[in-house]
Amino acid sequence: MFFRRSRRPAPAAELSDAELLRRYHAAGDVHDLGALYDRHMTEVLAISRRYLRDEEDAKDAVMQLFEQLVSKLRQHEVENFAPWLHATARNHCLMVLRARQRAGPAGGGALVVHFPDAAGMESAAARHLAEDDPTEADLHEQQLQQLEHALAELPPGQRRCLELFYLEKKCYRDIADLTGFDLNAVKSHLQNGKRNLRRHLETTAASNASP
Repeated sequence: MFFRRSRRPAPAAELSDAELLRRYHAAGDVHDLGALYDRHMTEVLAISRRYLRDEEDAKDAVMQLFEQLVSKLRQHEVENFAPWLHATARNHCLMVLRARQRAGPAGGGALVVHFPDAAGMESAAARHLAEDDPTEADLHEQQLQQLEHALAELPPGQRRCLELFYLEKKCYRDIADLTGFDLNAVKSHLQNGKRNLRRHLETTAASNASP
Protein backbone atom coordinates (compact mmCIF):
# COMPACT_ATOMS: atom_id res chain seq x y z
CA MET A 1 0.00 0.00 0.00
CA PHE A 2 1.36 3.37 -0.97
CA PHE A 3 0.96 6.55 0.98
CA ARG A 4 1.10 9.93 -0.66
CA ARG A 5 3.43 12.30 1.09
CA SER A 6 1.91 15.57 2.04
CA ARG A 7 3.80 18.47 0.56
CA ARG A 8 5.33 20.75 3.14
CA PRO A 9 4.53 24.42 2.71
CA ALA A 10 7.42 26.56 1.53
CA PRO A 11 9.23 28.47 4.31
CA ALA A 12 8.04 32.06 4.61
CA ALA A 13 11.54 33.37 3.90
CA GLU A 14 11.42 31.83 0.42
CA LEU A 15 8.18 33.55 -0.55
CA SER A 16 7.59 37.02 -1.94
CA ASP A 17 5.32 39.50 -0.20
CA ALA A 18 2.54 38.71 -2.67
CA GLU A 19 2.90 34.96 -2.14
CA LEU A 20 2.90 35.28 1.65
CA LEU A 21 -0.12 37.56 1.47
CA ARG A 22 -2.07 35.10 -0.66
CA ARG A 23 -1.17 32.21 1.62
CA TYR A 24 -2.21 34.10 4.73
CA HIS A 25 -5.46 35.23 3.10
CA ALA A 26 -6.24 31.62 2.22
CA ALA A 27 -5.04 29.76 5.32
CA GLY A 28 -4.87 32.35 8.10
CA ASP A 29 -1.52 31.21 9.54
CA VAL A 30 -0.43 34.12 11.75
CA HIS A 31 3.20 33.02 11.39
CA ASP A 32 2.97 33.96 7.70
CA LEU A 33 1.54 37.36 8.57
CA GLY A 34 4.24 37.87 11.20
CA ALA A 35 6.98 37.10 8.68
CA LEU A 36 5.40 39.47 6.17
CA TYR A 37 4.92 42.27 8.69
CA ASP A 38 8.45 41.87 10.02
CA ARG A 39 9.83 42.78 6.59
CA HIS A 40 8.12 46.18 6.75
CA MET A 41 8.14 46.86 10.48
CA THR A 42 11.03 49.35 10.32
CA GLU A 43 9.11 51.57 7.91
CA VAL A 44 5.89 51.24 9.90
CA LEU A 45 7.75 52.30 13.04
CA ALA A 46 9.29 55.27 11.20
CA ILE A 47 5.82 56.40 10.07
CA SER A 48 4.49 56.03 13.62
CA ARG A 49 7.38 58.04 15.07
CA ARG A 50 6.86 60.74 12.49
CA TYR A 51 3.24 61.28 13.46
CA LEU A 52 3.12 60.41 17.14
CA ARG A 53 6.59 61.70 18.14
CA ASP A 54 6.66 59.58 21.30
CA GLU A 55 8.72 56.39 21.08
CA GLU A 56 6.44 54.28 23.27
CA ASP A 57 3.33 55.51 21.46
CA ALA A 58 4.97 54.66 18.14
CA LYS A 59 5.80 51.12 19.31
CA ASP A 60 2.25 50.69 20.59
CA ALA A 61 0.93 51.77 17.20
CA VAL A 62 3.08 49.16 15.45
CA MET A 63 1.62 46.41 17.62
CA GLN A 64 -1.95 47.71 17.34
CA LEU A 65 -1.67 47.83 13.58
CA PHE A 66 -0.48 44.22 13.44
CA GLU A 67 -3.48 43.15 15.52
CA GLN A 68 -5.76 44.88 13.03
CA LEU A 69 -4.08 43.18 10.08
CA VAL A 70 -4.85 39.74 11.52
CA SER A 71 -8.51 40.16 10.57
CA LYS A 72 -8.27 42.79 7.81
CA LEU A 73 -6.06 40.71 5.55
CA ARG A 74 -8.37 37.69 5.86
CA GLN A 75 -11.34 39.81 4.84
CA HIS A 76 -9.81 41.90 2.06
CA GLU A 77 -7.50 41.15 -0.84
CA VAL A 78 -4.55 43.53 -1.13
CA GLU A 79 -2.49 43.66 -4.31
CA ASN A 80 0.39 46.01 -3.47
CA PHE A 81 1.13 45.29 0.16
CA ALA A 82 3.87 47.82 0.98
CA PRO A 83 2.06 50.98 -0.26
CA TRP A 84 -1.20 49.73 1.26
CA LEU A 85 0.50 49.06 4.61
CA HIS A 86 2.14 52.50 4.69
CA ALA A 87 -1.19 54.20 3.99
CA THR A 88 -2.89 52.06 6.63
CA ALA A 89 -0.18 52.97 9.16
CA ARG A 90 -0.59 56.68 8.43
CA ASN A 91 -4.37 56.42 8.79
CA HIS A 92 -3.98 54.56 12.09
CA CYS A 93 -1.70 57.29 13.44
CA LEU A 94 -4.16 59.97 12.37
CA MET A 95 -6.88 58.14 14.25
CA VAL A 96 -4.67 58.07 17.36
CA LEU A 97 -4.08 61.82 17.02
CA ARG A 98 -7.79 62.47 16.61
CA ALA A 99 -8.52 60.42 19.71
CA ARG A 100 -6.02 62.55 21.65
CA GLN A 101 -7.61 65.64 20.22
CA ARG A 102 -11.07 64.61 21.43
CA ALA A 103 -9.70 63.67 24.87
CA GLY A 104 -8.00 67.05 25.34
CA PRO A 105 -5.45 67.76 28.10
CA ALA A 106 -7.26 65.49 30.55
CA GLY A 107 -6.70 62.56 28.23
CA GLY A 108 -2.95 62.85 28.06
CA GLY A 109 -2.06 66.42 27.33
CA ALA A 110 -2.53 68.83 24.48
CA LEU A 111 -2.09 67.44 21.01
CA VAL A 112 1.31 68.18 19.52
CA VAL A 113 1.84 67.31 15.88
CA HIS A 114 4.95 67.87 13.79
CA PHE A 115 4.67 67.74 10.04
CA PRO A 116 6.30 69.27 6.96
CA ASP A 117 5.04 72.65 5.83
CA ALA A 118 4.22 73.63 2.28
CA ALA A 119 7.35 75.66 1.66
CA GLY A 120 10.19 73.50 2.84
CA MET A 121 9.01 70.23 4.41
CA GLU A 122 10.52 71.39 7.69
CA SER A 123 9.00 70.58 11.07
CA ALA A 124 6.11 72.91 11.76
CA ALA A 125 5.71 74.72 15.04
CA ALA A 126 3.85 72.74 17.65
CA ARG A 127 0.10 73.24 17.51
CA HIS A 128 -1.82 72.98 20.78
CA LEU A 129 -5.53 72.40 20.53
CA ALA A 130 -7.72 73.76 23.29
CA GLU A 131 -10.16 71.26 24.77
CA ASP A 132 -13.07 73.66 24.47
CA ASP A 133 -12.38 74.86 20.92
CA PRO A 134 -13.92 72.37 18.46
CA THR A 135 -13.52 74.81 15.56
CA GLU A 136 -9.74 74.85 16.01
CA ALA A 137 -9.70 71.08 16.35
CA ASP A 138 -11.62 70.67 13.10
CA LEU A 139 -9.28 73.06 11.30
CA HIS A 140 -6.22 71.17 12.48
CA GLU A 141 -7.65 67.85 11.34
CA GLN A 142 -8.35 69.35 7.93
CA GLN A 143 -4.72 70.48 7.70
CA LEU A 144 -3.52 66.97 8.53
CA GLN A 145 -5.79 65.49 5.88
CA GLN A 146 -4.67 68.03 3.28
CA LEU A 147 -1.03 67.21 3.93
CA GLU A 148 -1.73 63.48 3.67
CA HIS A 149 -3.55 63.97 0.38
CA ALA A 150 -0.77 66.19 -0.98
CA LEU A 151 1.92 63.65 -0.13
CA ALA A 152 -0.14 60.84 -1.61
CA GLU A 153 -0.47 62.76 -4.89
CA LEU A 154 3.30 62.94 -5.37
CA PRO A 155 5.08 60.39 -7.55
CA PRO A 156 6.49 57.59 -5.35
CA GLY A 157 10.13 58.62 -5.86
CA GLN A 158 9.49 62.22 -4.87
CA ARG A 159 7.43 61.24 -1.84
CA ARG A 160 9.98 58.73 -0.59
CA CYS A 161 12.91 61.13 -0.98
CA LEU A 162 11.05 63.92 0.83
CA GLU A 163 10.16 61.62 3.71
CA LEU A 164 13.71 60.35 4.05
CA PHE A 165 15.35 63.77 3.81
CA TYR A 166 13.05 65.95 5.90
CA LEU A 167 11.34 63.53 8.24
CA GLU A 168 13.98 60.87 8.80
CA LYS A 169 16.92 63.29 8.46
CA LYS A 170 18.80 61.21 5.91
CA CYS A 171 21.59 62.72 3.81
CA TYR A 172 21.71 62.48 0.01
CA ARG A 173 24.05 59.48 0.10
CA ASP A 174 21.84 57.59 2.57
CA ILE A 175 18.78 58.26 0.44
CA ALA A 176 20.60 57.02 -2.64
CA ASP A 177 21.58 53.84 -0.82
CA LEU A 178 18.05 53.25 0.51
CA THR A 179 16.20 53.95 -2.73
CA GLY A 180 18.67 52.89 -5.40
CA PHE A 181 18.55 56.35 -7.02
CA ASP A 182 21.79 58.04 -8.00
CA LEU A 183 22.64 61.36 -6.32
CA ASN A 184 21.39 63.49 -9.20
CA ALA A 185 18.06 61.67 -9.17
CA VAL A 186 17.77 62.16 -5.40
CA LYS A 187 18.34 65.90 -5.74
CA SER A 188 15.87 66.09 -8.62
CA HIS A 189 13.19 64.21 -6.69
CA LEU A 190 13.64 66.51 -3.69
CA GLN A 191 13.47 69.68 -5.76
CA ASN A 192 10.49 68.58 -7.83
CA GLY A 193 8.74 67.06 -4.81
CA LYS A 194 8.96 70.28 -2.81
CA ARG A 195 7.62 72.29 -5.73
CA ASN A 196 4.76 69.87 -6.39
CA LEU A 197 3.86 69.63 -2.72
CA ARG A 198 3.76 73.42 -2.37
CA ARG A 199 1.68 73.74 -5.51
CA HIS A 200 -0.80 71.11 -4.37
CA LEU A 201 -1.26 72.65 -0.91
CA GLU A 202 -1.60 76.16 -2.31
CA THR A 203 -4.19 74.96 -4.81
CA THR A 204 -6.12 73.22 -2.06
CA ALA A 205 -5.99 76.31 0.16
CA ALA A 206 -7.21 78.54 -2.67
CA SER A 207 -10.01 76.12 -3.49
CA ASN A 208 -11.14 76.01 0.14
CA ALA A 209 -11.08 79.81 0.34
CA SER A 210 -13.33 80.22 -2.70
CA PRO A 211 -17.00 80.97 -1.92
